[in-house]
Amino acid sequence: MTRTESPRVGIPVIIREWGRIGVTGFGGPPAHIALLRKLCVDRYQWLSAEEFEDAIAATNLLPGPASTQLAIFCAWRLRGWIGAILGGMSFILPGLILIVALSVVFLSASAPLWLKGAAAGAGAVVPAVALGAAIGLLPASWKRAGAKSATRTRWVSYVVFGVASGALIGPYLVLVLLACGLIEICSRRAWRPRLPGGALSISAPLIALPALMGSLGGVALVAFKVGTLSYGGGFVIIPLMQHDAVVTYHWMTGTQFLDAVALGQVTPGPVVLTVAVVGYAAAGIGGALLATTIAFAPSFIFVLAGGRHFDRLRGNRTVQTFLTGAGAAVIGGIAGSAIPLGLALTAFWQLGVLVLGLIWVLALRRSIVPALLGGGALGVVAALIGLPIAR
Repeated sequence: MTRTESPRVGIPVIIREWGRIGVTGFGGPPAHIALLRKLCVDRYQWLSAEEFEDAIAATNLLPGPASTQLAIFCAWRLRGWIGAILGGMSFILPGLILIVALSVVFLSASAPLWLKGAAAGAGAVVPAVALGAAIGLLPASWKRAGAKSATRTRWVSYVVFGVASGALIGPYLVLVLLACGLIEICSRRAWRPRLPGGALSISAPLIALPALMGSLGGVALVAFKVGTLSYGGGFVIIPLMQHDAVVTYHWMTGTQFLDAVALGQVTPGPVVLTVAVVGYAAAGIGGALLATTIAFAPSFIFVLAGGRHFDRLRGNRTVQTFLTGAGAAVIGGIAGSAIPLGLALTAFWQLGVLVLGLIWVLALRRSIVPALLGGGALGVVAALIGLPIAR
């Protein structure tokens, strides 16, 4: 990564500007990246365009929320560790406050009927959004795989494994991601390291631990998976969380989980803040704060400990090869998660909203936020005219 001397920006400026992005950053990572580029490159020239593009590439190689890591990295370049911490917190907190406040209302048993309808309508669009997210990731991943037929055949198999895992064994998807990444390394090197078996044998009990612990322990481990073992953007958290939240612990119903995903999409800030809704459903405000802290802590650690080495990370062939396999499985996992999400729909009118969402997101290739808001509006209408609202 090409390093340039960055000006020493005042802490109040970082808090103000990163907080403003946290408030106005609707639309997920593309919106966050655009706002950060406009601020740091176009408006103030704090970073060069080349360094900013290199930072995007490097943070996309890390597990966890890439746009959050980019925000932390930019603040780190401007004011060191204190800038990284305060900038990252300023970016995350506005969305966290809003999504927790909405969780209190949406998950309340006494929520007004029209609000329940809005949640059910927005939730009905979520499977379409998941499919759209997966399809949007396909071209870059296919290009990463290269032109060799053997590599592309493996790529297709990784996607298929991911789809099956996302649909059937969501909480164990990370094992498939690790396996696909390691298989790709072995295939390209014709080498059999001892790591895969050991890694899987260590990871399996770790991922199964939430079933053996109380609510706070389960929240902590689910959030840990989200923050350290997720590749490919915010939507991979869906299969990682859904089974634990709905089946293992019964923290929320399938419909409420759809609501949580919808809230994560329509609120500003990182999509990974969906984990706060799950934490709230499990253990109230404390659970939401615990889940958020654990999910985002690795992003701060990655940047503070490794920011100066991002150029070497980008150039590491083993990392790139691992992500060729794991990234393809991620795409399949996101697509596969649409199946249990769709099966969670229980009201007949939600199927019509889902079809409209599929047309909007997949056929017309339009933004997901209007799709979710439109689904919410249709849900309000459904509630007001007396159609069933399943919770």
